[in-house]
Amino acid sequence: MIITLTPNPSLDRTVTLAGPLVRGGVNRLQSVTTEPGGKGLNVARVLARAGEAVTAVLPAPEHDPLVTAVKALDAPGLSTIPVDVAGAVRINTAVTEPDGTTTKLNEPGATLTDAEVAAVEAALSRAVEAGAPVGAGADTHSWAILSGSLPPGAPTDWYARLVGLLRRAAPGLRIAVDTSDAPLAALAAALPEAAPDLIKPNGEELGQLAGLPPERATALEEGALAGDYAPVAQAARVLVDRGVGAVLATLGGAGAVLATASGAWRATAPAVPVISTVGAGDSSVAGYILADVHGAAAPECLATAMAYGSAAAGLPGTTLPGPADLSTQAAEITEL
Repeated sequence: MIITLTPNPSLDRTVTLAGPLVRGGVNRLQSVTTEPGGKGLNVARVLARAGEAVTAVLPAPEHDPLVTAVKALDAPGLSTIPVDVAGAVRINTAVTEPDGTTTKLNEPGATLTDAEVAAVEAALSRAVEAGAPVGAGADTHSWAILSGSLPPGAPTDWYARLVGLLRRAAPGLRIAVDTSDAPLAALAAALPEAAPDLIKPNGEELGQLAGLPPERATALEEGALAGDYAPVAQAARVLVDRGVGAVLATLGGAGAVLATASGAWRATAPAVPVISTVGAGDSSVAGYILADVHGAAAPECLATAMAYGSAAAGLPGTTLPGPADLSTQAAEITEL
């Protein structure tokens, strides 16, 4: 069983420029694409392309263009549970330049009422309880992936609350959380009671969560680019010591670091031309989950996460990778 929750889904509009973005000037568009998006939905789509059965829970009216777009996807393993809300799904715009630089213009999303928040929680609980028995097979794992920003009206600590709700609904269920800013800080403040099995911060977010001063948090990714991964691993171990099962820190061109109670490893990024970074982090999460449900050990989960994240960066616009898009160059894994 794999279930994703996208609290703030979107229709993602990607405009590709023929040249560098000119602020205040006229920019000619090379192409325009629109696809269903939101971090949890992106994870679900990558997993479905890899042959996994995934259920995506999202607040959206049944006849919203987003729901229609998801149903139109060629993704037989992907099913959706739209939770009826009053507001329409937001539209996000990504502007991609030829060198891969991506500028995102994200709408805040429709405001959820307290009743709508409760309806989403109920739908998520029902989906988990209706799934395959947790721990039914020695080589499989059940996951719930909670991803993305929170819409207006949602409590800042919603992810922390949802972790507790899911623990009660399905003991043994593995939970991943990928978010940022205030919701991520609220989750960290609720540790260890609300500790998920996987979080995926970037370098700066990891430093903030570990309690580093702002200048040191910002320097984590810069240090990794220079070859010094030890501070990243140390910061990740702080969160593991506070109950988080695994910390997958994505570091852009410096690759990624994974820390668990068993150890820490770094992965180098395969050499691929960066076309668009949209969905790269979500693809990394999907790669990790994909390896884990097939019984892979932590280093292989990291390698698969790196492979999928790098593949996404090498694809145009909002295109998400499938197995055929993975580089033949495997990520180099080193124990730290």
